[in-house]
Amino acid sequence: MKKVFKWILAGLLVLGVFITFYSLWKRQQPEKVQYETLRVEKRNLEKRTIVTGKVEPRDEVAVKAQINGIIAEVYKEPGDKVRVGEPIARIKVVPEMEAMTSAESRLRLAEYNLRNVEQVYQRDSVLFDGNVISKEEYDKSLLNLVKAQEELKAAKDNLSIIKEGVAASSGENGNTIVRSTIAGMVLAVPVKVGNSVIKTNTFNDGTTIASVADMSDMLFVGKIDETEVGQLHEGMRMELIVGALNDKRFAATLEYISPKGTESNGAMMFEIKGAAQIPDSVQLRSGYSANAEIVLESRTQVLTVDEAAVHVTPDSTYVLLAQDSTAKEFHPAVVQTGMSDGIFIEITSGLSEGDVVRGNAQENKPTNKPKP
Repeated sequence: MKKVFKWILAGLLVLGVFITFYSLWKRQQPEKVQYETLRVEKRNLEKRTIVTGKVEPRDEVAVKAQINGIIAEVYKEPGDKVRVGEPIARIKVVPEMEAMTSAESRLRLAEYNLRNVEQVYQRDSVLFDGNVISKEEYDKSLLNLVKAQEELKAAKDNLSIIKEGVAASSGENGNTIVRSTIAGMVLAVPVKVGNSVIKTNTFNDGTTIASVADMSDMLFVGKIDETEVGQLHEGMRMELIVGALNDKRFAATLEYISPKGTESNGAMMFEIKGAAQIPDSVQLRSGYSANAEIVLESRTQVLTVDEAAVHVTPDSTYVLLAQDSTAKEFHPAVVQTGMSDGIFIEITSGLSEGDVVRGNAQENKPTNKPKP
């Protein structure tokens, strides 16, 4: 009995050693790699680039003050639509004391001069009727009267402009009413009632009363890297994606490429502009962020293959082509490539439609089964 037990124990020991060595040998054997098989097919290719930027109106005008004063009334708010010449605000003139004193003095002198000239004219008129003075002297006296009357009128208008901002004889509101210079939408009114404003002159841009823009004519404005700007030309089609409108897409046309770049984070960037085609039913706001997709290059129904299947060496470009329909054996086949969209690449020679090539290795990922 002891002898039988010894034989059984020896057998188990030998079996354990055999299993151990077999396991070690099995681990050292290379795993058989499975590869994807890819088919050569005809496709439409498009090489695109994405440009970040914003949407803004083509024409945005800053309406400035033409006189110094204080805002008395504001008639429009941001978002209101205006026509050309429609009032936006009213300015109350604050006269300068020096200018007003000078104008009042001029008015008093003009009144005194007119009274004096009127007396001379009345006397010369009587003398002319009695044939005492000549017609020439009478006409001269009449001319002096007309000049004195015009000088009085100009002095009154000058004083009225200084005090009220409008000539007394014009019967209009003059520069005290700020009017829109274009038709469109009021984007901003940076002043409030009571704010002081400065008129536009040679040395000062003047206070902006309102910003008005034509929101029916919008532009995409963005910047593109120098490595891609050379592939652009005016008239290229674009597609705008506005994130604020749930990624709605709008057609656009490239119409401007800056001839001069600006440096940004070590790269030269060039400004581009595209005319956006916005339907009337969509309301865009100035300054919306947007991305523009530009088709740099396109191909229609060309022979393509997944770019992962193409191998590039210093000497050649090749793919691993299946030798038969089983697609178990592959051999190198030299090809010539064309345009790529980042996923598929054009094959100009070396392959035919329907050919099968080897792709990337498939990963054998273990299945995580739930524990009972």
